[in-house]
Amino acid sequence: MPNRTSPEYYAKHKWSILAVLIFMPFMATLDGTIVNVALPVMVKDLKTDMESIQLVVIVYLIAVVASILLFGRLGDIKGKGRLFMFGTVVFTAGSLMAGLSHDLNTLIIARAIEGIGGAAAMANNQGIITEVFPAGERGRALGISGISVALGTMLGPPIGGLIVSYLSWNYIFLINVPVGIVGFLLALKLLPRGMKTKQKVDYRGAATLAAAVVLFFYALLTGQSAGYDKYYIILAFIGCTVLFALFVLFEKKSAQPIVELSLFKNSLFTISIICVLIQFFAMSGISIIQPFYIEDVLKIDPGQTGLIMMSFPIVMGIMSPLSGYISDKVGAAKVTLVGLAVMTIGLFLLSTMTATEPVAKLILFLCVVGFGAGVFSAPNTSLIMSTAPAGKLGITGSINAFTRNFGSVTGISLLTTLLYSLMSSKVGYQVKGFISGRPDVFVYGMQTVYGIGVIILCVSVLLTIVRLFQDKKQQPQASPAASENRK
Repeated sequence: MPNRTSPEYYAKHKWSILAVLIFMPFMATLDGTIVNVALPVMVKDLKTDMESIQLVVIVYLIAVVASILLFGRLGDIKGKGRLFMFGTVVFTAGSLMAGLSHDLNTLIIARAIEGIGGAAAMANNQGIITEVFPAGERGRALGISGISVALGTMLGPPIGGLIVSYLSWNYIFLINVPVGIVGFLLALKLLPRGMKTKQKVDYRGAATLAAAVVLFFYALLTGQSAGYDKYYIILAFIGCTVLFALFVLFEKKSAQPIVELSLFKNSLFTISIICVLIQFFAMSGISIIQPFYIEDVLKIDPGQTGLIMMSFPIVMGIMSPLSGYISDKVGAAKVTLVGLAVMTIGLFLLSTMTATEPVAKLILFLCVVGFGAGVFSAPNTSLIMSTAPAGKLGITGSINAFTRNFGSVTGISLLTTLLYSLMSSKVGYQVKGFISGRPDVFVYGMQTVYGIGVIILCVSVLLTIVRLFQDKKQQPQASPAASENRK
């Protein structure tokens, strides 16, 4: 039995280990985008409505966000490789259950199981990469890992369309099963298990945080349709605030907290995490707003819309490993600043689009945003993981994953609400969709939402400039596995 924690084992098997680790991000992102295409078909087959079927998407995301920090901490205690394999098994089992579902309630339960499994794996894959790869190759490895996310996002809609056209929607989930089985067997053969420790898990803190997250998203998502002025929505927001305050109190008093709050004393870590939150919040509007602009305003059919939207993840997938490689040579902080600046410019360009624009111009602007996102992501992740103290790689990676998912879900909810609010103010009555014959109303809302996103990204650019100066002064404590790669 080889010693899977030795430097020799890492050096010999690091690229094979990376290949195993990209399975789960690919499946998780594919599962998110592939489902959206099938929702209209599922409404008819399950005899439900669009509002209810949205739970199929929402429950998965809530399960990920609510549990991912717990699994990051468990990875540090029980072994990151073990938690990754556990997550793969649970995700695959949830996918099988979802694929065999014939009613909405069973499907929703299956999606929650999928989300829990995805969270367990995603919470630990970055920590394993950081542990296995030396500082000089870590950015490139994290960039290659980023390709799996871009591919999952890119391939979801066309694969979903093909499956729904020729097979039952159930196969959207069933295709995860063979991939999950192969991924688990390879993980069993190759992944380092990690050392078990005698530390305890702060389940009280984990439960409090999970309850706060569920209550927050209940208020956020229910408020979209019911209105945020309803008393029960207000009470839900107050409740989640109280629960989060209790969580922070519990973590401060706990000898072995679920989240090491001392991580946030490192300004480089904190600024990097804030940049992740801003990026995913600001970018989330594109995935929701842009398809409506292309189909309803530019009058382009859904098939071509999917191809146009693919330009964003394609460029991002190409740039992610390249930027990771470059950051290994010149320093992560410098590269992230370039990525954020380009992203900001790209979103600004999208905010200038009118109701009569050539498709080539739109594709170019989407490519600019994708270029910036690809340049930013891998180096920023590398920078976050390089600040992790010894024994904290799992929770550091899970905080990063939590922030990504939290930013995306919150951004989708709030920016969509803002879009409809702006459109309603423009026409003088409440609307919750595209108004036939009034593309100017939608364009007004879209331009304003993107403009706000530009302002938010500018804040991130300024923070990154501060981080660049801090980076020259501060050398964070890091484990040998997470040794410094910044310049």
